[in-house]
Order: sequence, then structure tokens, then C-alpha cells
Amino acid sequence: AGPGSYTVGTMSERFDCHYCRDPLQGKKYVQKEGRHCCVKCFEKFCANTCTECKKPIGADSKELHFKNRYWHDNCFRCFKCYTSLVNEPFMLRENNKVWCSNCTATQDAPRCKGCFKPIIAGDQNVEYKKMVWHKDCFTCSQCKQVIGSGSFFPKGDDFYCVSCHEHKFAKTCAKCKNPITSGGLTYQEQPWHSECFICSNCKRQLGGKRFTAVEDQFYCVDCYKECVAKKCAGCKNPITAGFGRGTSVVNYEDESWHDYCFKCTKCARALANKRFVCHNGKIYCADCPQRL
Repeated sequence: AGPGSYTVGTMSERFDCHYCRDPLQGKKYVQKEGRHCCVKCFEKFCANTCTECKKPIGADSKELHFKNRYWHDNCFRCFKCYTSLVNEPFMLRENNKVWCSNCTATQDAPRCKGCFKPIIAGDQNVEYKKMVWHKDCFTCSQCKQVIGSGSFFPKGDDFYCVSCHEHKFAKTCAKCKNPITSGGLTYQEQPWHSECFICSNCKRQLGGKRFTAVEDQFYCVDCYKECVAKKCAGCKNPITAGFGRGTSVVNYEDESWHDYCFKCTKCARALANKRFVCHNGKIYCADCPQRL
């Protein structure tokens, strides 16, 4: 901002005021655009109007101007903090108001979604989907602890730290009852940790492998054959799905047979779903006992 284009002095020659025609010799006068006038007429007809207070800027006042706008030096202050802007950086904003650089930066700064105060240069902040927080304002919706730059989980308009998200939203393992934070598997509509879904005998993980469930226990194929499955009274091998040529089982009293092993001891005729005779613990077809 700089001074206006006029001069002020005391008249030594004989001149009359351009407006009121009063003599100016020996009096204070103002010369503007080649015209001489008294101080009173200058303020009435020639003085610029202060953009801030709307009053004339008299010949005795210090005047500042910027882009065809004029201020008394005492009126040239920050609209926000009232700091004098004479010889200071400023910005002309809406409604012809002048702002200091600090207030301009604060006004234009993004607002924290937590405290709604401005985030100014140098503040540590967190940004997520066009929203911004002061680092210390970005807190867990559940425990209210500061998340800051740590890991978090968004849920609608809320944000959760890892621990609170696990306890509030994560599935709970059917065995250990702890949250499943990653991976896992499902059996009979129940979630399990992979490391919890294991063979009851050899403790190997069963995820992606064949297994057999017996009551509340799980067994891999090898352990089921070795430890759980019934043994065929004929071939002495385990009776289990996928083993041998078939899966059908014949049960008689306390013993079991593969269907293809249930045959006559004498003539080897297959007896599954046929009449048979048990003699001295051995199985015979209906005709063979007559030829014993």
C-alpha cells in the first residue's frame, strides 16, 4: 500500500480555494490534480473514503491504498485478529476485508473431523477418504484410545483399533473361542483357526485335507484307519471310506466286514445281502454246511 497522489503544504502565495474561493495565503492547503483547495473542501470534495470505516481520509491522515481501495493507516488491520498490516504481508478477501498471512492460512486450512479446528502446516495429521484429523484426534470409536498412524478398521462412520475390531466384529474360533483375524476355515457353519482344526491323534492341520469326524473329534485318514476305524473280520484291514474297492459294510454280532470280504469260508461265494450260516465263528453259504 502507498500514499495518495496529492501534496499538502502552507500557502505563501496568493491563491484562492478552488471550491469555496476563500484565500489560502498563510493557510494550510492541499494541491491535487493541479487544483489548490483548503483542508475543509479537500475532505468534502476530494478525499478518498476509507474502505474499512467509510469515513473520508483527511489531509492530516496517513493514507494507504491497494487496487483502487483506500484505508486510514489505523484502519488497515487484519479483519480476524486486528493486527496492524502496515508494512506486513496481507491478503484482500471477500467484502474488501484484509487478512494477515497467519489468519489466511488458518482460515483456508482443512478442518479436523474430530475437534473441528483447523489443521495448519506442520501439524501431524491422518487422512482417509477425503477426511482429515489431527493425529491425536484420530481415536478408536470403542476404547477412545488414539489410533494415530496405526492400523485401523473402518465401519460406517466409525473407526476401530485392531484389538477392538477383533473383539467386536471378528468371528470366534469354535475351539479356542479367540477371534479369527485372518485366514481360518469353516466346518458345519462354524469358524475355526487353521491351527485349531487338527487331527486329534497326530495334531496335523486338516485344512484342505480329507478327514473323518467321530463325535467331537477329527482324524486324518491315516489316524482314523489306525486308531478309530473297525477292522474287517475277513481281511483285517480298516473299514473306512475310500479304502479298497468299496465302502459298503456288513455287520454281524460284534464283527464287521467289507462287503466284498463277507463270503463263504468254504466256497468263497459272496454273501452280502444273501442268506448265510455262522458255524464255529466262520461264515458259510446256506448250502456249504451240508457238505462239511
